Amino acid sequence: MVLGCVIHGQGDLRVEELPEPEPGPGRAVVAVRYGGICGSDLHYHRHGGVGDFRLREPMLLGHEVVGTVVAYGDGATGPALGTPVAVHPATPCGVCPECADGRANVCRDTRYLGSAARFPHVQGGFASRIAVPAVQLRALPEGLEPRRAALAEPLSVALHAVRRAGDLAGRDVLVTGAGPIGCLTVAAARAAGAASITVTDLLPRALEFAAAAGATACVRADDPDDPNWPSDEVDVAIEASGVAAGLDTCLRRVRRGGAVVQLGMLPPGQSPFAGNLLVAREIDLRGAFRFHAEFDDALRLLAAEPSFDALISAVRPVREAAEAFGQAADRSQSCKVLLDFA
Repeated sequence: MVLGCVIHGQGDLRVEELPEPEPGPGRAVVAVRYGGICGSDLHYHRHGGVGDFRLREPMLLGHEVVGTVVAYGDGATGPALGTPVAVHPATPCGVCPECADGRANVCRDTRYLGSAARFPHVQGGFASRIAVPAVQLRALPEGLEPRRAALAEPLSVALHAVRRAGDLAGRDVLVTGAGPIGCLTVAAARAAGAASITVTDLLPRALEFAAAAGATACVRADDPDDPNWPSDEVDVAIEASGVAAGLDTCLRRVRRGGAVVQLGMLPPGQSPFAGNLLVAREIDLRGAFRFHAEFDDALRLLAAEPSFDALISAVRPVREAAEAFGQAADRSQSCKVLLDFA
């Protein structure tokens, strides 16, 4: 029996019995062990969509998955059967101008697990067995347990944002938002050699997770008198909260000629921002969307850093998916919540 988490509409999440997947040519079947609940999964559950992407049919959620290879279809090759693997969730087209330019993360015809960006939707990875293109499998590095490896996808997002920011060695960095992506951005900035990393959030527990990830200062975003605010302007600011107020903070706190990276997905439609600061200070404003080659780097970093375990706040069996989603949505208590499909 294959159990999966299927979203049917706003607030309508069901754990259902699904057909046993067949690998098909070029594909592999993976027995999923863990799946990380992402902010986009929560948006599909709570709002019926993410940004401008709206649900139009039932969709298997999930794109942060690890498991074991159990079968290959015709012509498919990859790690040996029984190998623990992480699944890269993107299948870029490989032929569009963006792919040709080495920017497959913004491929105009990509397929991404658990995404309503196209129709029919791309079914996700929150099932006890899934069939995916074999080229998306990555064997886990030696010593990396599947539980921690479930952080590979969101850490890849953070690594890409840090690379979009430029060389961080010796730089002072501000990260607005201490959700799972914000905390992993802290870890990525630390790995990139940042001299200081200040993190802002409204929730004390979120800031505790940021400190565990390596933040050198944690600030209440709604307290302009918090003594932990940087005394000087920062070199780089990464907006990871997905709200306009966070972008405003980044633009006002970064130095002249500095860089701001918008990582958090803003609400649909237009978002106001301090455009005159962008002009007068000659600030570079850059977007960061998903990732590509960073996935392999994320797995290596996870294998080398046991401290990432502190960001996993709960693991719940798939039959408790509704409770797990509620726990993941409660940022006053949780950072990353995993579903266990064993």
